[in-house]
Amino acid sequence: MSDDLPVGDGSENSDDLAAVVPKPSTEVAIASLRDEGVYDDERRVQEYSTETVALPVTDPPNATDVLDVVRQTDPEPRAPDLETLLRERGWDDEAVADAPASWAVVGSVILVSLDGWTDEQERDIGESLLELHGEADTVCAHGGVSGELRQPDTRVVAGLGDTETVHTEHGTRYSLDLAKVMFSPGNQAERARMGEVVDEDEEVLDMFAGIGYFTLPMARAGAQVTAVEKNPESFRFLGENANLNGVLDRVSLVLGDCREVEATADRVVMGYYDAHEYLDAALDALEPGGILHLHEATPEDRLWDRPVSRIREAAAARGRTVEILDRRRVKSHSEGVWHVVVDARID
Repeated sequence: MSDDLPVGDGSENSDDLAAVVPKPSTEVAIASLRDEGVYDDERRVQEYSTETVALPVTDPPNATDVLDVVRQTDPEPRAPDLETLLRERGWDDEAVADAPASWAVVGSVILVSLDGWTDEQERDIGESLLELHGEADTVCAHGGVSGELRQPDTRVVAGLGDTETVHTEHGTRYSLDLAKVMFSPGNQAERARMGEVVDEDEEVLDMFAGIGYFTLPMARAGAQVTAVEKNPESFRFLGENANLNGVLDRVSLVLGDCREVEATADRVVMGYYDAHEYLDAALDALEPGGILHLHEATPEDRLWDRPVSRIREAAAARGRTVEILDRRRVKSHSEGVWHVVVDARID
């Protein structure tokens, strides 16, 4: 339990303010405080009680829902960087140079790729990352996803070990268990964009909905989305997330193979690396003049001819024409391979 003092106690130091929030609200509150311009990145998040945390702020927030604003009696500066923390643990220059250069914070879980480290080194990395990110309580080594159901290869290396969390992006909340379902932090901009391109009451078919990556932003924007998912674990979170975001009335949930779904749509989203194998079903559902979003993992030397030609060939086989609207690199998939998305109007 913290000994922090309430604001107005007469303390002289005005630089050590902290906003108290429930632990499950940490990520949402930090994002809101940053939007207000009052979050203090120079100090660490601290536990305030067993159920709350104290988030460092430069001024009392006006727009963020908090339980209290206090003055921290023992503020802790944020750790400088991972390299410094690993050196403090006795790592030499060679080991530090090979340490992970990037990782992702998903709700209260840190995802990091670890390969070739000993158990002790993995613990050092994990515990150091927890020092860097006070809002997180678990670190997982992430080895990618596999199979048609996109199952993650994830294991806990440090912290409490709780892999179920709620992650918030641009106001959309994603409940998920990172040991059971996939989540790609690098797709954040694309998830947000899908909430911007849809029109209110537009009919959308999301063929590979997962936990609602694209479904939720589109439904929150007012679209009517048929969300299809084959993985039962992902489907469970898809339903929970539709409820969590208040869009159950705008999402039709379908557990099964998207090829077997009868639907008509103004827009079809194909957020799966092998989505081209399902273009026949997508075009059967897409109304004339509708928009198709095809995702693919494409070698650098096949940009953009391979994904575009796949769309054109599938459309031509059905006597339909194609207008390419946009082509974007979402993120690096692997060396020499890009995750891309092509937007096309199909008449």
